[in-house]
Amino acid sequence: MDYQYPISLDWNTEEIVDVIHFFECVEKAYEKGIERKQLMDAYRRFKEIVPSKAEEKTICQEFEEVSGYSSYRVVKTAKDTSEPSIKM
Repeated sequence: MDYQYPISLDWNTEEIVDVIHFFECVEKAYEKGIERKQLMDAYRRFKEIVPSKAEEKTICQEFEEVSGYSSYRVVKTAKDTSEPSIKM
């Protein structure tokens, strides 16, 4: 990983850690696969920190630009499946 995660200076340390954890889960979905429950738990926490759809879209687009991984596609796949694990 040779990029920085998008973060807000308004977040406290715990929130930054939780947002980075969500993006790590997205990476894992692409690289190795991830348990659906683990991904959705991380996404729910991410949404507590970033409740605005517009802000979520901006942050996720920034992440996709630097990483090439689409948070939107991963979460949509997780929501649309009943499989226990996700592999992009």
